[in-house]
Amino acid sequence: MNWESIFVGLAAFVIIGVFHPIVIKGEYYFSKRIWPLFLIAGILFVAGALFTEGNFLSAVLSITGFTCLWSIKELFEQEKRVEKGWFPKREGKKK
Repeated sequence: MNWESIFVGLAAFVIIGVFHPIVIKGEYYFSKRIWPLFLIAGILFVAGALFTEGNFLSAVLSITGFTCLWSIKELFEQEKRVEKGWFPKREGKKK
């Protein structure tokens, strides 16, 4: 049996789940202006995946990298959700 693939799936589930509150809190405290940090982190994780020998670690790095890149889109969407009143708006936040 190939347990490694099950653990990759579990890691993807956890990583995506962890990034939901990161995006929400990131937009709340810093606005969408932090998107370059997600871009840099995403590129570094994906590059790390290219140069990692182990399949499991390479897959986890790649999933994390692409989740960082997807989070850029989610930051902009989160701003729209805040404007709609679905999430609290931080008073005094610079735009």
